[in-house]
Amino acid sequence: MKAIVAKAYGGPEVLSVAEIARPQIRDNEVLVKIYASAVTQADVMMRTGTPWFGRAFLGWRKPKAPVPGTAFAGKIVEVGKAVTRFKLGDDVFGETSIGFATHAQFVSVPEDGVVETIPMTMSYEDAAPVTDGALTSHNFLTRLVNIQPGQKVLINGAAGGLGTSAVQLAKHLGAEVTAVASGRNAEFLRELGADHVIDYRREDFTQRRGAYDVIFDTVGKVPFSKAKQALKSDGVYLSPVLGLGLLFTMLWTREFGRQKAKFSATGLLPHAELRVRLGEVRALIEDGALRTVIDRRYELDAVAEAHRYVESGHKRGNVVLEITHADVAVLAA
Repeated sequence: MKAIVAKAYGGPEVLSVAEIARPQIRDNEVLVKIYASAVTQADVMMRTGTPWFGRAFLGWRKPKAPVPGTAFAGKIVEVGKAVTRFKLGDDVFGETSIGFATHAQFVSVPEDGVVETIPMTMSYEDAAPVTDGALTSHNFLTRLVNIQPGQKVLINGAAGGLGTSAVQLAKHLGAEVTAVASGRNAEFLRELGADHVIDYRREDFTQRRGAYDVIFDTVGKVPFSKAKQALKSDGVYLSPVLGLGLLFTMLWTREFGRQKAKFSATGLLPHAELRVRLGEVRALIEDGALRTVIDRRYELDAVAEAHRYVESGHKRGNVVLEITHADVAVLAA
């Protein structure tokens, strides 16, 4: 099968196309023929091996998993003999976490992994980014904090893949949502549910002292030391980007003061919990409370170009890899 391989850490040039063996499934696994994956900021960070302490999971000198990518959407083409949740032909989406391997034509996943059937209203392309954007936002906004109706929530980096889902989810939960992005995205973000939009080029949101119950910095650009000025006295700062500064801040605020800083590596949570959350996200999608925003689509061969675009920091919504197959019929073992 065709797959992307990264044999070293570095720039987009470390990514190359290769022919590798198709996965062999175990009794409790299914084989998914992938039609769409996603390229995220997390993929960029894993390609570069940053932050350094992340290499404890990724591999110290080079990636332990040569095929990158964690998100997938496709069709089940082989079922292990012990599998009961899924059947041949099911359209599914999910993520492999630190198992990676989704920037490829096929992936094997355990039936008790983070995988769910695709809602009938979604395409493969719409479904693939859900586990990075909507699932992560769900974890942050309903587990790390429990957003309540009427609370004031600020989403920094609101136009990105994670930000667009966070805006929608916070609004669904009843919050008064302020989105921070470039001015060109203002109308777009209001359509997603933002009550207010701050153009970061014109205004520093941290000068709005004591304004927000929750600040979700989806891009990790504004440290807690600065963002806390805009938090209420018992407000919470959230970030999915962990550095040493945030780590020390989390430890400090856990013990001292009413304002808190919190981080979560959503993909490292127990699969049982993530499956439940993915089911809840799926229900929100079916109810129309969440939708996927796609900025650009790339062929698998153009994955390096996709990485460069994500790394530029100017994407609106999600970047999707469309994975094609030479055959028309569904492959079976």
